Amino acid sequence: MTAWDLPGAARNELKTLSKDNAENVARHLAMAARLIDDDPALAHQHALAASRSAGRVGVVRETVAITAYAVGDFALALRELRTHRRITGSDEQLPLIVDSERGVGRPDRALEEGRAVDRSTLSVPVRVQLAIAMSGARLDLGQTDRALQELEIPEADPDRAFEWSPALFAARAAVLEELGRHDEAAEWERRAEIASDALDAASGVADREVIVVEEIDLIDDDGGVDVASGVIPVADVDEDAPVTHEMPAGDGAPAQDGQADDDDSADREPAEEVAADDMPGSGEDAPEDPR
Repeated sequence: MTAWDLPGAARNELKTLSKDNAENVARHLAMAARLIDDDPALAHQHALAASRSAGRVGVVRETVAITAYAVGDFALALRELRTHRRITGSDEQLPLIVDSERGVGRPDRALEEGRAVDRSTLSVPVRVQLAIAMSGARLDLGQTDRALQELEIPEADPDRAFEWSPALFAARAAVLEELGRHDEAAEWERRAEIASDALDAASGVADREVIVVEEIDLIDDDGGVDVASGVIPVADVDEDAPVTHEMPAGDGAPAQDGQADDDDSADREPAEEVAADDMPGSGEDAPEDPR
């Protein structure tokens, strides 16, 4: 593991450190990123080691927060998230702040945090994650109908798969299940699974290349998989039936005791959505695949 295993944007934040210290911190951060899914406790230890050498660097505090959340230390996660936001002025981790407030048993405070920021200033993925976290806070308060309303956002399209669609569809399924609407819940759960499979298939098209899937149309004219055009079926569509554009929903972290500090938030430029027709390799004028 070397410093070059850490993404360039994160390495740039370490330029204020001495060369040797920056390399050591970068290695710890890279290990935390590698271990977070399989061994979050060890990932957290690497994050803490990095913070002992670079406690004033935003990406370091962010990594401590994420790993603390992963091991269930929501009070620490909140403290580190607020410090990260104070250092960087970024609201990109607002959904995690909301969910961490839920984790320490303060769903009311979680809703206040989510409402304090203009959602139009957030990137689309963050806006979706925030809707899911807010829906979870409503569930914590027993407000199931309002939990469903939190998921009624423009980004939810049952007939298209975006990078955020599986989580959003699964969240909606969870709320519908709570409402006793079991058939609808099963349908949204099915859509979540198919969307996830479609995104995996789209990623596999590029073999070893790295691509970010923004949008996938669901069905081609024959209802089949058209990998070359980027069109992958995600759901069976009845052409005579109206298309409903409803949102998925989500649940959150278990509650624990803890305290956190308050902090100010900052605006952030929203990311543009990229339609499938605008993606490289689609359309009649697309260049031939060099492979």
